[in-house]
Amino acid sequence: MDNKSTVEKKIKIAVLMGGNSAERDVSLASGAGIVAGLKAAGHEAIGIDTALGAGQLSAQTKAEIAGIKAEPPSVTDLSVLSSETTIETVSSPDLKQVDLVFIALHGGMGENGTIQALLDLMDIPYTGSGVLASAAAMDKLIAKKIFIASDIPTPDYFVKLSTDICDEIELISEVKNGVGFPVVVKPNDQGSSVGLDIARDAASLFEIAKKAALYSDKVLFEKFIPGRELTVAILDDQTLPVVEIKPHDGFYDYRHKYTVGKTDYLVPAPITEDEERRTRELGLLAFEALGCRGYARVDFRMSPEGKLFCLEVNTLPGMTATSLVPKAARAAGIEFSELLSRIAESALRHHKKGNRG
Repeated sequence: MDNKSTVEKKIKIAVLMGGNSAERDVSLASGAGIVAGLKAAGHEAIGIDTALGAGQLSAQTKAEIAGIKAEPPSVTDLSVLSSETTIETVSSPDLKQVDLVFIALHGGMGENGTIQALLDLMDIPYTGSGVLASAAAMDKLIAKKIFIASDIPTPDYFVKLSTDICDEIELISEVKNGVGFPVVVKPNDQGSSVGLDIARDAASLFEIAKKAALYSDKVLFEKFIPGRELTVAILDDQTLPVVEIKPHDGFYDYRHKYTVGKTDYLVPAPITEDEERRTRELGLLAFEALGCRGYARVDFRMSPEGKLFCLEVNTLPGMTATSLVPKAARAAGIEFSELLSRIAESALRHHKKGNRG
């Protein structure tokens, strides 16, 4: 594949990063990588931490890059970061000075459609999916229902309101009679495995569920699928090589995702041609079922019998040194700066066509 390291037209791009979600550290790291990659591709790019308020673009203020800590920010840490500041930053005149917004926010308002809606109202082009697809993908319950309606296999599950997780005996009974143990417990609308854990028995369930409840108003209890973890990245309507994720110990949690050396990533995944084809086909089907555009990453479990189960679609996948989409793109002959240029140019094409929502 003949890839360009620079582009014919220089694009002025604001990279939104940081913010006030539990994935703040990941977003800052992603944003730093994106800013550097866009500059390497010949674009003008600046990082804007949406938690720091307006005026950053005109002042050329750089967002603070502190790296990703072993654990996500606590609920207490996040409480000092204001949602109003994020909205003020995004709706400020600063963004009218750019050709494109590259969204490197993860979780919260950056990924659930809120920021996308603000940018639509301001008629500013932005990368990734629109309001509806972003909201649907971020809400695991809604995404599950769409997968089922689209004949996309997904693990059995049930959902409880966080306020209803108060009776340990009742919860144990619900899991035993529902999805069984082990059970994967996740906040309904978080990414990067924030608040996610596996309860392998009744003794650990309640504490794990209460922790997940801190991060969302709903908690999803999902049947654990033994086997292999696979992911496929989508770039417009093109699927990239499948990646297999092999954590050195335990499971693929926040720590394993963002600590270098904790996980092996095999790309292309050592699977059969048929398994590769089916993973790509189901990944694209999930992408289209949710109405995604631009780019995304679709995560799967593959059982020992070779059956694929779609876990979720990540509409704003990470772009850090350990992130999966850049690894998959590189395996397809697309270097990081070219990947970013293609995402940016795709966003401008969608905006020119008047695609919204």
